Amino acid sequence: MTTPPGMIDPLTEPLPAPEPAGTSGRLLRAAPYAAPSGFRPLLADLHLPATREPAPVVLFVHGGGWRLGSRTLFCPTWSDWLPGAFDRLVDAGFAVISVDYRLSAEAVFPAQFEDVSAALHWIRARAADLGVDAERIVLWGESAGGHLAALLGLDASRADARGVVGVVDWYGPADLDALPSRDDPDSREALLLGAPATHASQLASAASPVARVHSDAPPFHLAHGTADESVPPSQSELLANALREAGVPVDLHLIPGAGHMWRGAENGEAIFARAVEFARRCTSR
Repeated sequence: MTTPPGMIDPLTEPLPAPEPAGTSGRLLRAAPYAAPSGFRPLLADLHLPATREPAPVVLFVHGGGWRLGSRTLFCPTWSDWLPGAFDRLVDAGFAVISVDYRLSAEAVFPAQFEDVSAALHWIRARAADLGVDAERIVLWGESAGGHLAALLGLDASRADARGVVGVVDWYGPADLDALPSRDDPDSREALLLGAPATHASQLASAASPVARVHSDAPPFHLAHGTADESVPPSQSELLANALREAGVPVDLHLIPGAGHMWRGAENGEAIFARAVEFARRCTSR
């Protein structure tokens, strides 16, 4: 089918010109990966190793309470890291594909899930162009992005999910109906769902990773600060317990005294390194 004038087809659109990045990689900015009807194209930044050997992939999903955020930020608290987190992952041998998605003021759930699902499909469809190994994909997100990464990793119905070998979920909501703000019409989750979770129980369940756990899910790495007042650490504990009950390998790291976005964490380097080591284990041949 011919693409209508003025429209783009992300599956055939030329990739952006690369530019040097970090110590050993290339950066391709603002590649369109999806074009939802009635909406602008959704973009991804591609942080790629310099080598042409197909690299394992980290599909990164940013946080921001589903209403803020950008594909350009890995963890706002660590924005002054040099080299930055994206470059560190590239130096560790990963291709990092960081995606934007529709925010809650633009569209309600399941739009955000559909967007990250489209990103996964795009990676698999264009793996040869990107120089990546689409059979070794780790989903990685923080906060709202951790929630979306967990949902995508647990989506057993998609054929594209067969390349997902692990999920890193940093302090993501796991059970929307168990959040302290579930009755608040102005809460982040209410804006995501279009109504408070207690008034949209079926949709809240569909949007909750704990309700989607199954025995064939990939391994999970969960990390959460014990002083997180935005997303209680009990959310990660709920998901870890559900995964264990289903027989899914899961690491749960509760970081003493750390708040949301790792504020106050004594050793952010160690938190990051543990997640990178998990991703390495999942993608090792």
